[in-house]
Parts: sequence; C-alpha cells; structure tokens
Amino acid sequence: MNDQSPSMDEEYHDLAAKHQELDTRLSQLTAKHYLSEPEQREEVTLKKRKLQLKDRMEDIRRRRADAPTQPHVG
Repeated sequence: MNDQSPSMDEEYHDLAAKHQELDTRLSQLTAKHYLSEPEQREEVTLKKRKLQLKDRMEDIRRRRADAPTQPHVG
C-alpha cells in the first residue's frame, strides 16, 4: 500500500469488512438444509453484492498499483 492513497486504503478496508459480513451471512444460509423463498432471494442478493464489492476492491487495487509512487514528505 502506498502512502499517497489513505482514502483509497480506507475505502478498501471498508469494502473488505462489508464483504466479510456478507460472507458470514452467506455461510449461515448455506449451512441450512432448507432455505425459504425469502432466504433463497437473500442468498442470491448476497452473492451479487459480494461480487460487486470484490470488483470494487479489485478496481482500487489496480488504481493503487498504477498510481505513481510519490516521495513521503514529513
């Protein structure tokens, strides 16, 4: 992680935390033997949201990798 992107780092960590929350809930659902219709819809929604978050996190990683390294001033 580069020093020039604290807001990207914060955003990335927020997204990663949300991704983990969704993953935990998804694990709870997949542990069940039977899902009600609302739970089935929730499962699909969680999977889509997790993919969106993962794509956003990857975008941040790419921008960070492409950002020129700036000297640390301090």
